[in-house]
Amino acid sequence: MPTLPLISSLREYRPEWLRYDVTSGLAIAAVGLPSAIAYPALAGLPPEVGLYASIMSLLGYALLGSSRQLIVGPDAGTVTVLAAVLLSFGLSSTDERIVASAAIAAMVGLLCFLANILRLGFIANFLSRPILTGFMTGISLSILVGQLGRFTGVKIDSDGLLRPIVELAAKVELIHWPSLALGTGLFILLRFLGAWLPAVPGPLVAMGLAAALSFLFDFPGLGISVVGEVPSQLPSPVMLIPQGIPIGDLVLGAVAVLIVSFGSGIVTARSFGAKNGYPVDANRELLGFGAANVASGLFGGFAVTASDSRTAINDLMGGKTQLAGIVSAAALAFTVVFLTDVLAILPTPALGAVLASAAVSLIDLHTLRELWRISRVEFSFALISIVGVIGLGVLKGVVIAVGATLLYLLMKGLRPRDAMLGRIPGREGFYKLHRYAQAQPIPGLAIYLPQGSLLFFNVDYVRGRIEDVIAKLSPDTKWFIFDAGAAAQMDTTAAVMLDDMRLLAQERGLKFGIVELHSEPLEILKRSGVVARVGADMIFDDLEDAVRAFSAQAS
Repeated sequence: MPTLPLISSLREYRPEWLRYDVTSGLAIAAVGLPSAIAYPALAGLPPEVGLYASIMSLLGYALLGSSRQLIVGPDAGTVTVLAAVLLSFGLSSTDERIVASAAIAAMVGLLCFLANILRLGFIANFLSRPILTGFMTGISLSILVGQLGRFTGVKIDSDGLLRPIVELAAKVELIHWPSLALGTGLFILLRFLGAWLPAVPGPLVAMGLAAALSFLFDFPGLGISVVGEVPSQLPSPVMLIPQGIPIGDLVLGAVAVLIVSFGSGIVTARSFGAKNGYPVDANRELLGFGAANVASGLFGGFAVTASDSRTAINDLMGGKTQLAGIVSAAALAFTVVFLTDVLAILPTPALGAVLASAAVSLIDLHTLRELWRISRVEFSFALISIVGVIGLGVLKGVVIAVGATLLYLLMKGLRPRDAMLGRIPGREGFYKLHRYAQAQPIPGLAIYLPQGSLLFFNVDYVRGRIEDVIAKLSPDTKWFIFDAGAAAQMDTTAAVMLDDMRLLAQERGLKFGIVELHSEPLEILKRSGVVARVGADMIFDDLEDAVRAFSAQAS
């Protein structure tokens, strides 16, 4: 029976690691506390839900997570998608949203377990880097606009990117200027600390300052809204079943949250894995993410993912094992039990400042500039994701992002590159004629190489290319060799096309052969009868065999 990752790491634990794990855990809690309090507001949830999610997800990941360094918790992108899912359910009360968000978290965890069993870790790659960058940028802009109400004290009823700004302009006389001054000042402080003193936990400093000012100047008396009462007790495990929501809608909502949370979370995991020289297995991470979300859901939290800021703090402080996450969970639990009076007086504009600063940090202008410089096509897909989120909303933006990914993959394979191969005198191997000026075709032998799999959506293009190549061959050409070495996959449409090309070659007086078939395409061509019609003597393991056979026949 396999040992739990936590037990395995504790068996190898060294006493000198303890101080690093303890200090890292306290630092993680300090950085995570403001996010735990602020992020639930994005989904219309009370602060304690974020605290429960932060505590229990850390314990769940510590139990089954494979990384000794990764820290999980609330994430702005994941919570924003959750908010869109809850909005689509039409829930009217806070209690209904709490139940639904907990159920979605548990369902996301169960889907992670199922994906691990089915070895579906590849879904981590489903949102490509350009599309994920664009998606998170769109979410960031949505979050920024969503803080207008918290900054100004004005109730904003519209959604989208421009409509809330227009509504605020129409209600400018209702702006509560002390709230705006407080939120703006804290936002500037957060950006300054992030840029010039990154080692200082900016959100914690901003929250502490805001709480102190609230206590000294009685912010509620000045008309500045505050968080209000936070339950000073830890949750008990319970499986919350939302009423009135079709199970199909609940599953689809969980899938939307899963795609974004795991897609962005595994990027964080792999980034720190690459930095510290250890591999990250996406299928094993599904277990850790699953345990984190199930634990969060069972204890009244919401869906979580890997946190880049908290993992960075763990890395910076030298945390050695998931004991750092457990220490962080204990520190947050202490806060819930003993420090809720401090949390209650936190001003709402301070939460808005933390969320707005986090949103700005999610906008990856560097990557967007790199995409523009390197590939305008990939940059356009990033823009599609941005526009999808802003124009159609976050939930539909997920669909747009996935659709853009599929379109991106389709376009990549729609027109595969190809080449004619030949020899370079005095050198072994085969070379592309268009790339090497000294390469020469083998007299009487044409070798065509498509650089990609042959599937129904690109077969017509490859057919046209082969027809064009055959039409331009010199009259003394005797053999036409199709090099399938780069075609890892073929379908029945490709088999029909190759059979047609065999007939075309025969009409032109050419012998048609195929080399370097992979096992799957070979099986497809055998079952379709193409191998038999080409002839066993014209199916070769590699190009050298084909050239020797051609030379033997020519001589």
